[in-house]
Amino acid sequence: MVFNPEVDRELHQKAHRLRNEYVLAVRGKVRRRPEGTVNPDLKTGEVEVVGDELRVLNESRTPPFLVEDVISADESVRLRYRFMDLRRPGLQKNLVLRHKVSGLVRQYLDQQGFVEIETPVLTRSTPEGARDFLVPSRVNPGRFYALPQSPQLFKQLLMISGFDRYFQIVHCFRDEDLRADRQPEFTQVDMELSFCDQDDIFRIVEGMTAAVFRGTLGIELTTPFPRLTYQEAISRYGVDKPDVRFGFELRRVSDLVRECKFKVFAEALEREGVVKAINAKGCASFSRKELDEMTDWVVSQGGGGLAWVKITPEGWQSPIAKFFSDTERSDLSERIGADAGDLILFGAGSGKIVNETLGELRIQLGKKLKLIEDNKYDFVWITDFPLLEYDPDTRRWVAVHHPFTAPRDEDIPQLDQEPGKVRAQAYDLVLNGNEIGGGSIRIHQRELQMKMFEKLGISPEEGEKKFSFFLEALEYGAPPHGGIALGLDRLIMILCGADSIRDTIAFPKTQKAFCPLTEAPSEVDGDQLRELFIKLDLKKPNGK
Repeated sequence: MVFNPEVDRELHQKAHRLRNEYVLAVRGKVRRRPEGTVNPDLKTGEVEVVGDELRVLNESRTPPFLVEDVISADESVRLRYRFMDLRRPGLQKNLVLRHKVSGLVRQYLDQQGFVEIETPVLTRSTPEGARDFLVPSRVNPGRFYALPQSPQLFKQLLMISGFDRYFQIVHCFRDEDLRADRQPEFTQVDMELSFCDQDDIFRIVEGMTAAVFRGTLGIELTTPFPRLTYQEAISRYGVDKPDVRFGFELRRVSDLVRECKFKVFAEALEREGVVKAINAKGCASFSRKELDEMTDWVVSQGGGGLAWVKITPEGWQSPIAKFFSDTERSDLSERIGADAGDLILFGAGSGKIVNETLGELRIQLGKKLKLIEDNKYDFVWITDFPLLEYDPDTRRWVAVHHPFTAPRDEDIPQLDQEPGKVRAQAYDLVLNGNEIGGGSIRIHQRELQMKMFEKLGISPEEGEKKFSFFLEALEYGAPPHGGIALGLDRLIMILCGADSIRDTIAFPKTQKAFCPLTEAPSEVDGDQLRELFIKLDLKKPNGK
């Protein structure tokens, strides 16, 4: 906006007193900017308004930070003044994209015959893996609602009710430790289908995801997405949510080094551990300092260390080269595809530690070597998860997904003999190393559901007490069904190229589940507590 002192000096002086973030009403004529003043970085960079009237609708205090995309303000300040932070074009673009994605999801699922149905927010506490947020009931003293961690049981009840295809863009709550991609309250695209198998669910989700990417980024995804079993993912990438945009896969070499003279490998295999290797292509130029830093990191993560071999035109260069025969060297190079100029990294120990450390080291190398393309989107389905895993702390089996996941039919006989070998009809959708969705085919028969509870250490009495309404519903002709939930916040984060889901949520919490803007959670008046029959007993950890 331009105010010419030669036309109206008083108006020009009034405009001169304006400050950042004032709210204005201006009347004037639109014209092309004079030659040399065009700004291609602005949407309105080719025009200007020559003002002949100006009103200040509201003044503004000095902002705590400049309202622009690139700012140096600490995130705590940004969240404290979130209403100012949201004026930044980048954040507004993220939220508009979120709105667009929600619309595309609704449009696609409506076309596929889904019905959007809301499920209760105030429900009963059920064990689903994380802590519940509890809400006391005033009219039922001593009793509590729980905010839903997911609509799991309600969407299964909807299948029993005859709604063959349900979905909901739903708010969920989990009282758990937070990370960059976690919030105490989050949004998921939730769906459930009757008379389906996992292939049906995969087709629906792939079509929906393709519609979202086409409608937002203009990208045509290739479907169907690749699939990996859980065991394949762990074996090749060390994790169950692999980033498959680059190579550097893990290779098991236990059989090839069993007879070598390297004591570390021999001891690991004697303890029924594993030896795995990564072929870091073209990395033989790494310095000893870089190799030592990687070794120190592996040790800090609980690994026993990191052995390495540089492949040079003259042969193996490594402190451990002398422990291997020519045949062993040749066989190792052939299995992992190592050539001159490559760097072989070895991990040895328990399978869990080796997979975790080499899997994370693989990601670090991908970033360090700039092998990961930011604008590349590689999806992969992970299937055949274990149904149960043993928790040594509680000395019992726990559900890998949740207690309502069905085992594979052929594995049901193993529930009593070898529960750890039972595979679930469960699946995760992974995008660029991020789990963006997970689901399963559900148990739809009471007898099998009670068997699952038994394996989880839930007695028949406890099962009836907590799930009687659901168990009873299973006896009234429950159809086979399954579903999935996709994390909307995390998907938007990837679409936006943001580092945290906090940049995709209008009013997020901090990592301590605190809202700097509203200062929630807050203390409440004593009268409110008395109405709820609650008396606080706030003691420090030492009991004082």
